[in-house]
Amino acid sequence: MTLLATTPVQADTDVAPDRHVASFTELPTPAELRAEMPLTGVSAAQVAAHREQIRDVLTGADERLLAVVGPCSIHDQEAGLDDARRLADRRAEMQDDLLLVMRT
Repeated sequence: MTLLATTPVQADTDVAPDRHVASFTELPTPAELRAEMPLTGVSAAQVAAHREQIRDVLTGADERLLAVVGPCSIHDQEAGLDDARRLADRRAEMQDDLLLVMRT
């Protein structure tokens, strides 16, 4: 499965060159991602349950605080997975008082 295709930057005489850009990476569309990595039933149920927990906190049905935490962007997949693992550990420790959600 190839998700990213990197192409070199072509010189364009009508546009000022950006000396700090070595290449552009075309990203797959959401439809392409859904086709290549369909959501499983287990994952869909997990997403629904987490959305319900968030809704309950926001509407006051759940008295915990909601904390949306994490990096503003993930450019290193391994680092992002490491952040998610560490957050999952902390989430379990604090689950009685705080609903931790990783921003993505």
